[in-house]
Amino acid sequence: MNILRHTAKDFEARLTRLCANSSLFDPAIEARAQEIVLAVRERGDAALSEFTERFDGAKLSPEQFAVSPAELFNASLGASDPLRQAIREAHRNIALFARKSRRKGWRCRNSHGASVAEKFDPFTRVGIYIPGGTAPLVSTALMTVTLAQVAGCKEIAVCTPCGKDGSVNPALLVAARTAGATEIYKVGGAQAIAAMAHGTATIRRVQKIFGPGNAYVVAAKRLLFGHVSVDLLPGPSELLVLADDSAKAKFIAADLLAQAEHGSGSERVWLVTPSAKLLAAVEKEIARQLPKLARLNFIKRALDANGWLIQVKSLDDGVALANRLAPEHCEVMTRNAGAVSARILNAGAIFLGDYSPTVLGDYVAGPSHTLPTGGAGASFAGLTVDQFQRRTSVVEYKKPALKKALRAVQQFAAVEGLDAHGHSASIRVEGR
Repeated sequence: MNILRHTAKDFEARLTRLCANSSLFDPAIEARAQEIVLAVRERGDAALSEFTERFDGAKLSPEQFAVSPAELFNASLGASDPLRQAIREAHRNIALFARKSRRKGWRCRNSHGASVAEKFDPFTRVGIYIPGGTAPLVSTALMTVTLAQVAGCKEIAVCTPCGKDGSVNPALLVAARTAGATEIYKVGGAQAIAAMAHGTATIRRVQKIFGPGNAYVVAAKRLLFGHVSVDLLPGPSELLVLADDSAKAKFIAADLLAQAEHGSGSERVWLVTPSAKLLAAVEKEIARQLPKLARLNFIKRALDANGWLIQVKSLDDGVALANRLAPEHCEVMTRNAGAVSARILNAGAIFLGDYSPTVLGDYVAGPSHTLPTGGAGASFAGLTVDQFQRRTSVVEYKKPALKKALRAVQQFAAVEGLDAHGHSASIRVEGR
C-alpha cells in the first residue's frame, strides 16, 4: 500500500496526480481497441473467430459462437442447490429494486390547454457484456440482465468470453438464463462490443449496449458511441473508505482487499481518514489478512499500483477528497454516517456503517453493481432500469389550444427568420 499524509510538502500535488489517474483513457489501449472494432466492422464473424482464438485460445467457428440449448441444460443440471438459492435470492432483490425504479408515463395540460406527455418503452433488442477471464462475474449477469427483463426488453443478447475449451462458466450461464437472457454468445473483449454495435451474420445488431469490462471493452464502448447507445463506462473496480477513529480497522482492510482482487491490476482502493492511529491499524490488518487470501498475487499487484492510505487533516477534507475522486463505491464508516454521506455528491454507490460492506452491493442488496469508475461518478450514475427504457415525448394540440399558442409561435418564427415555421401553424388556424 502507498501512504500519503496531509503533512507532506507535496501532499496537494500528489493528490492532484492521484485524482487524474484513470485507466479509462489510455491512448495505447484506445488505438488497439480501434483496430479490433474496425476489423469486426469490415470482416464480421471471421474477425470474431480470429480474435477469440488470439485472446481466449479457443478455436470457434461462427456456428459455435452461440451457447447451445444442450450447454444451458447441462449447466442447469450441474448447479448446486446452494448456488440456485443464492441466484434466486439475488434475482429477487435486484428485480424488486428495478421495479421500484422503473419510469412511468405521465400526461398533463400546458398553458395553452394542450396535452403534453411522456411515455417510456423498453428497447426491443439490447446487448449485455459480462466479463469472464480470471473471475467470471456470475453476479454481473444478474445485475444487468435482470434490469432488461424487468424493463420488458424482448431480446436480451449476452456476450461473454469463453475458456480455451470453448466453454462458458456454467454458473454464469445459469445466472444469465435465470435473469432472462434470450441469447448468449461466447465472444468477449472489444470485439464483442463491436459485434453488438455493428452486427455480424451471427450476432445481430442491438440498440443499446450495457455492462462492465476491462479497459479494452470500455474503450470500444466509447469509440462506438453514436453507432449504438451505451450505458456508461464502468472500468476496473474502485473503493474509497471514508472513516474516522470509530471505525474498525479489520473491516476496512477486508473491504479494501476484496475490491482489489478482481485481477486486472488497475483496481483502485483508498482509505481516507483524519486518524493516524486508524491508518496504522489498517496497514497492519492488510499485512495480516493478505497472506491468507487465494488471489494474493492479483491483490498485491493492485495495491502496489493503486492502493492508498491517505491521512487528511479533517473529516471535512475527507469528504472533499471523496467528491474529487468520485469513486465507484464509497463506504462511510464514521460517527453519524448518514449525515456525512449526505455531503458526498460524486459516488457510484454509498454504503453506510460498519455492517454494509461493498460485497453486499456486488452480490445481493438490490441496486446494480454496474457503476461509473475512473472519476466518471462525477458525471454519470450507475446502471438503472430506466436506462433500458426509451423516453418519448407526446404532444397533442386541438384547434383552440393552437390558437392560443399562435402569437408566440409567430414571434419566434419572425425573430429566427423562419417564416415556414410560422406558416405551418397559422395555416391551420387562419385557413389560408
